[in-house]
Amino acid sequence: MAKLKVLVLMHTDLIPPVEFTEKEYMSADWKTEYDVMETLKKLGHTVEPLGLIGNLELLRNALEEFKPQIVFNLLEEFDGEPTFDQHIVSYLELKKQAYTGCNPRGLTLARDKALSKKILAYHRIPVPKFFVFPKNQKIKDSKKIIYPLIVKSTTAESSTGIAQASVVNNFEALKERVEFIHGNVETDAIAEQYIKGRELYVGIMGNKRVTTLPVWELEFSKLPKGTKKFATEKVKWDDDYREKYGIQSVRAANLSDEEINQLMSLSKKVYKALGLSGYARLDFRFHENGKPYFLEANPNPGIQCGDEFPEAAEAYGLEYKDLLSKLLTLGISWNKNRR
Repeated sequence: MAKLKVLVLMHTDLIPPVEFTEKEYMSADWKTEYDVMETLKKLGHTVEPLGLIGNLELLRNALEEFKPQIVFNLLEEFDGEPTFDQHIVSYLELKKQAYTGCNPRGLTLARDKALSKKILAYHRIPVPKFFVFPKNQKIKDSKKIIYPLIVKSTTAESSTGIAQASVVNNFEALKERVEFIHGNVETDAIAEQYIKGRELYVGIMGNKRVTTLPVWELEFSKLPKGTKKFATEKVKWDDDYREKYGIQSVRAANLSDEEINQLMSLSKKVYKALGLSGYARLDFRFHENGKPYFLEANPNPGIQCGDEFPEAAEAYGLEYKDLLSKLLTLGISWNKNRR
């Protein structure tokens, strides 16, 4: 592809240092930012990092002075609010600036676990039964509630606030966990039907025409007996815990062609129904009876070298550098007529 001027948008604290050791890199929080920038440079692009916390003026100045042909969006929050990243993308849209990743409407719909499930249920895509418990409202029992349920934040990502205690079997435990989400995560809570089965991920990318990647699975091989197998906050982020209990993300095995095709078909329908673009990872629970249930969509998933999405892309035939080139191409082509 043509060589581009690329502005890489990230949190200020995640701008990689100029010099560091291999040991520092392995434990760093800025590995994604470094991997993306260095790979883009090796591809011949002119790369400029921009760190943001809460000052939008910095972005405006960078667009006017650097004049990027595309912004590579790695920002996951703005001013401490995870859901504000969609407004940054809206600003790029208003400036008629090309960018990588999902559009603001898709981010808004996907980030709200309750709203996205309502939309997908309308499109007859299987989702767990769920109940929403808004902050600052009394938590009421109901005969409609069927246990077990898993309690989550409606908008927080990365399994924030999710633990083994999130799966509840009675109203007392439900009330306690909802209050935990309200008080500690400071969002509304959603209680979903707990689907016992395999946790599967499908990477997908594209705008109008989409490509699905091989199915990935969160594999649990050494968990103690009685421990429920799902992606808690500890499972996601505690490397020692993952190593101790043999938790890893791998290509899903023992799926029939029919099951794979079903997941791919559902993924394309979800992607379209939520108005996603760029790239995303879709999470499913594959019930023991063979029925897949959609859990949530993750637009702009992690693309650090070795993460699930790049690994799935490599299994599909796209090396890391080719994946980043593909994301640039998708960003350039998104709503090109408006620019």
